[in-house]
Amino acid sequence: MNESASPKVTERARNRAPWRLALVMAFAALAGSILLTGVSVWFLGAVALAGLTPAAMTFNFHIPAALIRLFALTRTAAKYGERVVGHRAALTDQVLRRSTLFATMAAAPAVRRAGWQLGNQDRLADYLDDVEDVDYARLRVGLPSVTLGVAIALLVVATSWLIPLAIVPILLLIAVNTVGARFLARRAKSDLAAIRESRQTASRLLGAAVQAVVPLQGERRWDPMLNEPFEGHANAQARALVLRHRQTLFDMLANCLAPCAMLSVLVCAWLSGLRGEALLVPALLAFSWLAVGESVLGASKIVVAFARETAARAALAKWTVNADGLSRDHFRKHISSLTLDGLPRHAPDGRLIGRPLSATFHASRTTVLHGASGCGKTSLLKQIAGWLDAGDECVLGDGIGLGADARRSMSCFCPHDATILADTVRENLFAPHASDDELWRALTTVELQDRIGAAGGLDGWITQDMLSLGEAQRLNLARAWLSDMPIVLLDEPTEHLAAEQGKRILDALLHRLRERIVILSSHDELTPKGSAAVRLQ
Repeated sequence: MNESASPKVTERARNRAPWRLALVMAFAALAGSILLTGVSVWFLGAVALAGLTPAAMTFNFHIPAALIRLFALTRTAAKYGERVVGHRAALTDQVLRRSTLFATMAAAPAVRRAGWQLGNQDRLADYLDDVEDVDYARLRVGLPSVTLGVAIALLVVATSWLIPLAIVPILLLIAVNTVGARFLARRAKSDLAAIRESRQTASRLLGAAVQAVVPLQGERRWDPMLNEPFEGHANAQARALVLRHRQTLFDMLANCLAPCAMLSVLVCAWLSGLRGEALLVPALLAFSWLAVGESVLGASKIVVAFARETAARAALAKWTVNADGLSRDHFRKHISSLTLDGLPRHAPDGRLIGRPLSATFHASRTTVLHGASGCGKTSLLKQIAGWLDAGDECVLGDGIGLGADARRSMSCFCPHDATILADTVRENLFAPHASDDELWRALTTVELQDRIGAAGGLDGWITQDMLSLGEAQRLNLARAWLSDMPIVLLDEPTEHLAAEQGKRILDALLHRLRERIVILSSHDELTPKGSAAVRLQ
């Protein structure tokens, strides 16, 4: 483990040098901008004071003119250099960070199976957005906030030393902008959370409506069912516009800092009795404040980017910790019973199905859900697995309330229509930590070893069209055989299989899972030995 971690640590340490260089260039660009503005004003002021007097004949304008060109070139070169070096450092960080983040994502039980991909596309989109927000946080928040903060601090010190009277209104302006930034950060946090929730809910409702398009059209409820998800997306857009409006208001406030500070320095210097040449140094300081105004233009973007990064880190942390604050390993090792306490049963489109269900499922004893087609067996399994909305307070594991995130992280759900990814057999088995022997043992158990051998073995490429319905179903059962989840949910596990073959494979699979909570559905009278039956109506 240390050997594998060492290269990453070394690579991260090596990538600190570009970030240091980017920071140096950011300071150089800011210094060049301040000096360019200040020296330009000083030069114009000096020329104006010299006028047509004899002093004008001795005034050497070549030196300040050369300095102005130097500072202009320095600002331009440093700005482009900061962008090139900063983006290169950010991309390098991105490669290192994403390898870790996507490894965590791949290990999450809610992800490494086709069902999650089919039922939770909105979570995948949010995950990718979160990764990007974390990747570029240093570039969007770190560098600009550090350079801006240091510049303002230096100018405050210089103002306190040269024009003490001007520091009072400047500090007041800084305090007002600080309060505004904190208010924007709080509102941005709530707005971003509301936007995400609205989009996720709308996507979930739209997906449920699409899955039930035929019965909804038959009941003439298709058009009304589309109104709610579209309204959710519209609400998300409206909330985003409100956030942009707040950003605009804060930018208006922040943009007042530089010109007001400039005027404060000039007015206070004038009131202090500084005239003529004595006013040149305060003028340089005043227009240095004005030069900082260019960096303040993106203040709202920095605040919102910080809020997005904070929310993204919190969202990414949920992939390794359940909503209840308990790790996946806790559930894998300790859960021995699952209780449904008056669980309301819903169809994918949100319709209630039958009566609420109360039942307890124990480890070491398989439970079979019986019932006619359409009675809600598959929907119930999806509710238990966390795929569909359910009354979370009605689902208990060893007496502990289990939310949807917790159930997704501790359940292996095998739908009756298995999805085959366009990938290798090894990747399709969703068991990245299993050895080749274990993979072949699972394939042998489901009587698929010859077919996979003919397809090129574990590293052979397969697609949905390459396998028959029965072969896809057996590969699906191999996934359950390899899973280490404490809850295994099998939807019509023997569908598309011959009766004798289905019985052999199911008996072997249940023997393998004999110490776990296993719930399977069947529309016929399938009753494995030692199992309990629950009939749905």
